Amino acid sequence: MELYKKLAVLRCFTHSDMVRVTGSESAAQWQIKNYLKKGYIERVRRDLYVVVSMETEQPVPSRFQIASRIAGDACVSHHSAFEFYGYANQVFYDVYFATEKKVRPFDYDGLHYQPVVWRGAAGVVEMDNGVRVTSLERTVVDSIADFTRICGLEELLRCLALIPSLDEKRLLEALEVHGRGQLYQKAGYILEAYKAELSLSETFFSECMVNSSVSKTYLFSKQDNFVFHEKWLLYAPGELKKLVDKGVNDYDAV
Repeated sequence: MELYKKLAVLRCFTHSDMVRVTGSESAAQWQIKNYLKKGYIERVRRDLYVVVSMETEQPVPSRFQIASRIAGDACVSHHSAFEFYGYANQVFYDVYFATEKKVRPFDYDGLHYQPVVWRGAAGVVEMDNGVRVTSLERTVVDSIADFTRICGLEELLRCLALIPSLDEKRLLEALEVHGRGQLYQKAGYILEAYKAELSLSETFFSECMVNSSVSKTYLFSKQDNFVFHEKWLLYAPGELKKLVDKGVNDYDAV
């Protein structure tokens, strides 16, 4: 079982990994077929396999490790990154990952792996356990940019409430990657509600204002109870924290 032990160290592997471990193309093909038949490994998707534990009969790698091996540049992102860091209010059955390659969504082991827009490798961190994940600051910025398509406003706010602090420089670097004035407006408005908890200074919000769009915009599609926040030229809820404190669910659908 020496080969199984080597694969268990990898947790996830590709055909080329098996060639490297076995030493030849023919041996790799035979072992993959043999191990699939015996149940030692499972196919996740085309050219991606996971090792199955002989004790639990469950996949050895975590959802985050699998997502990180979907492509050479793949990384865990958005709400799944919050889950990885332990700052998610809910655990989703969707696993969000980003890659420059065109990858279709797929299901494996009761989870739905969903690709999101690729915005480059800046702010991607590689962990000792093989997980590639967006930094906490980039996760926050990406999630503010995409909350209407991924987790909803209330879940985003609940995640922010769990974070002990953020690095202002990294936040600004992540905002610069997007390069959108409206995102500076939205980020400034949302993060200002948690500036004390996240240890954000007025300097950070000044930078957001300098880079903000000069046009009025909406946090998301127009709502009857929106108010105009002149500082950010933004139509949005009056007080964000009250949405979470009162347990309002109306915004989760956006």
